Amino acid sequence: MQTTILFGGSNKERLVSVASAQALHRALPEADLWFWDVRDDVRDVKSEALLAHTRPFEDEFVPGGRSMPLAQALDRAASEGRVLVLGLHGGRAENGELQAMCEMRRVPFTGSGSASSHLAFDKIAAKRFAVIAGVTAPANVPLEDIDRAFAEHGRLIAKPARDGSSYGLIFVNAKQDLVAVRNAARAEEYVIEPFVAGIEATCGVLERSDGSLVALPPIEIIPAEGAFDYTAKYLLKSTQEICPGRFSPAVTAQIMEEALKAHRALSCRGYSRTDFIVTGTGPVYLETNTLPGLTAASLYPKALKAQGIAFADFLRDQIALAAQASRPD
Repeated sequence: MQTTILFGGSNKERLVSVASAQALHRALPEADLWFWDVRDDVRDVKSEALLAHTRPFEDEFVPGGRSMPLAQALDRAASEGRVLVLGLHGGRAENGELQAMCEMRRVPFTGSGSASSHLAFDKIAAKRFAVIAGVTAPANVPLEDIDRAFAEHGRLIAKPARDGSSYGLIFVNAKQDLVAVRNAARAEEYVIEPFVAGIEATCGVLERSDGSLVALPPIEIIPAEGAFDYTAKYLLKSTQEICPGRFSPAVTAQIMEEALKAHRALSCRGYSRTDFIVTGTGPVYLETNTLPGLTAASLYPKALKAQGIAFADFLRDQIALAAQASRPD
């Protein structure tokens, strides 16, 4: 079975995807490279072209070469017996659409299936399922109640219901911020919640090819400028990501258990990463990522390293798991 790294995509997170692909390629140098561009075409990419792109978080990756439509590329993957390692994030790459296209063709791919991906990508629905599993999460604030909620809580936070890498994050600290939320909500649906004060944390969950499930060491995040947005995640060197996080053994165990609950509630496969705010009474759920970043600077690889798992070993096991999942019952 030929391994192929699929990266790029047509959404805002395609820049992060290119950086993930660079890390994936270094770990799996034998894998082919396919780039999904903004026109919905897929191009074969040479190793030297990918590795020569030195500013992936800031500059677009524009390879040359011949292209084929995405559907045709997936048909080719099926006919050639390829397994796709998804170095993709956000949009149709993470909301279940790509996964459904692969499943229809029985093309193996890493990460969660279409139904799980679609559920987790919707922050409102994902939070509802996590709460059913017993995870603590903040209440939703309807847009029409935002003035009342701001008066009651003093601070709110708003974020796109279906986006990643903290794009579009709005901290509502003053009345003028309410205008920004209303304007942003005209273009896309927003999740609005009371602001939860505490320590930012994230916890990866790993499913192995033998079926076992393990929570990785939680990571403590200290943003450089108070908000863990796109700039803080990928561009600022002063953001601190401490792994394992400096939590008490009891809180660490609680974070790990909540991450496992969310992974199971959303029927994730392979791996996931769940974000929390750790308050004085314990972790509060924010969201679950079914295709978290796999760049050299990303959180999930840091947790794997802390667990003593080599990145290449993780990927090969995920490839084996993907092949298992695609076999007919």
